[in-house]
Amino acid sequence: MTQAIIQFPRGFLWGTATSAHQVEGNNTNNNWWAWEQQAGHIDNGDKSGLACDWWGGRWKEDLDRAVETGQNAHRFSIEWSRIQPAPDQWDESALERYRAMLRGMLERGLTPMVTLHHFTNPIWLEEQGGWENDDTPQKFAAFVRKAVQALKEYVSYWVTINEPNTYAVAAYKAGEFPPGKKSMSAYLHSSINLVRAHAMAYRIIHEIQPEARVGLSMNYRSFFPATSSPLDKLVAGIQAAFFNDVFPKAAQDGKVRFLYRTINIPEAAGTQDFLGVAYYTRDRVSFDLASGAAMFGRRHFPKDADLSTNGFLANEPEGFHEALKWGLQFNVPMIVTENGIEDTDDKVRPRFIAQHIRQLWSAVNYNWPIKGYFHWSLVDNFEWERGWAQCFGLWGLDVETQARIRRNSVDLFADICKHNGLSSSMVEKYCPEVLQKIFPD
Repeated sequence: MTQAIIQFPRGFLWGTATSAHQVEGNNTNNNWWAWEQQAGHIDNGDKSGLACDWWGGRWKEDLDRAVETGQNAHRFSIEWSRIQPAPDQWDESALERYRAMLRGMLERGLTPMVTLHHFTNPIWLEEQGGWENDDTPQKFAAFVRKAVQALKEYVSYWVTINEPNTYAVAAYKAGEFPPGKKSMSAYLHSSINLVRAHAMAYRIIHEIQPEARVGLSMNYRSFFPATSSPLDKLVAGIQAAFFNDVFPKAAQDGKVRFLYRTINIPEAAGTQDFLGVAYYTRDRVSFDLASGAAMFGRRHFPKDADLSTNGFLANEPEGFHEALKWGLQFNVPMIVTENGIEDTDDKVRPRFIAQHIRQLWSAVNYNWPIKGYFHWSLVDNFEWERGWAQCFGLWGLDVETQARIRRNSVDLFADICKHNGLSSSMVEKYCPEVLQKIFPD
């Protein structure tokens, strides 16, 4: 077979993504830590505990591994409850710890991207009503001002809120995240306040740091009609609009569109300098009257799907291309802020990475404005309500000993990063079973 390579533009960002609560350890002052202590919330009764011990300093060795394997960027989040442990208190030592992390990234040649809210709230904020409290956007804005003033020297890429769609659904409609609400009205109320908070944060960041690039990271879920039935198409379209479109469209034109109403938040218009796109999988959607809570759409994977370890995700690279095409409508540059698969034995991940990078290159080759790719994740971490049951890391983690375990996918992703592209020889070496799909004769 003729050797082939698909190449990315010079300056393309290649990295991995992490979040504070999932890797730092001992985040005892936030709502997730409290949630973990209550029985029945986390699979297997797991707790985050020490997590990956980043707060204890092991971020240094993990970032060394990232650099040694060719990465040139890293996305991580800062923990609100550490920086503002009480409503009237700021912890300067926590800010200095984050400055040290950022200096460490820059010294290693990693471009940092900082996320300001990644699913966790201080306990004191949760006790005041969390995102159902109309004062919360202003409180978030005060935190953003403090954090950006402290960290602006080191950062030019900011994500205001990570996956507000996932967060609002999981916390206020599905009951999977704290506070465990299962209420459409709570979902609507919290979503409006999240849009308001993003708009305030965007303007504060640009006030402090005019040259900054600020955006949301959106979890794009592909909802594909299971058949050509008009009802399947209808419910798939409704679910897609409900989950994918609300927040980025609000940041585009200042209108929050729910199924049956539109709320004007004019200050949100024009508040994304880039769109963060997180993509994991595609669902087939079938019309089902019994699925009223899911808008009469039952989601499932095909019978022959290439599934992750726990059947949580299916390897559907075409949905990734769909996600990037969807992002074009917002007329801003895009950055892939998360993409990965839970795979304990590292059997699916190599072909997942190669097939998704192939779709990414196809989009870049169309001259779509995509500036970087962050794989989820650098190392196995605490996966929210699923605890330690899911292994998303390029590197494995022994939770008891904190030992890092090198998986084969480390070397595949390193080759991609170091060569700024994907070659047929890489695919042949790491996942030959998809060679003909990616590089057909």
